[in-house]
Amino acid sequence: GDIAIFKVVSESAVASGIRRIEALTGEGARRYLVEQERTLKEAAGALRIAPEDLPSRVVSLMEERKRLERELAQAKKQLAMGGGSAGGGTETPVEDLGGVKLLARKLEGVNPKDLRGLVDEGKKKIGSGVVVYVAISEDGKGAIAVGVTEDLTSRFNAVELVKAGAAAMGGKGGGGRPDMAQAGGPEAAKADQALEAVRAAAGELAGAA
Repeated sequence: GDIAIFKVVSESAVASGIRRIEALTGEGARRYLVEQERTLKEAAGALRIAPEDLPSRVVSLMEERKRLERELAQAKKQLAMGGGSAGGGTETPVEDLGGVKLLARKLEGVNPKDLRGLVDEGKKKIGSGVVVYVAISEDGKGAIAVGVTEDLTSRFNAVELVKAGAAAMGGKGGGGRPDMAQAGGPEAAKADQALEAVRAAAGELAGAA
């Protein structure tokens, strides 16, 4: 009766097997609960729903956001590959390097983590050859991925080619396999030079063969 309301507001570990709780009582607890209720009503009001419906609505919004993010990522991939209604006329022609097909392209607004998937699609598209894509992020950094179809890995090594492209963007190294490799570079403005570096390196190998 002396402390009236008792409200636990946090709990944490102090040591092994020991927990610590913090609580409010009396007027402090009352003010805390009033503030929590105000926050709840503001959040519910912003979504134009009843406070009791807030948890389910938040879950629904999170699921919708994930769906939209997936759709946006897919749209960016389609645009990068020259597909979609807005992609007409943007498809990069396949080049010929001494009888070897080369698909090289600079991609704006594509997440570097999507590069490998796009390169795989490019390899399927050309059937036999080398694919190189450079992605430019909003923070001015670049990422480059190189793919070599299985029938050409004895002549072209994706790791060596991606190193040449990364070096042109101020990067070092690159990792992967003979058929797929990726690297980064701090100077995305030199994306065209990176493509040209891979083109030159691949051209030398094609000529040597």
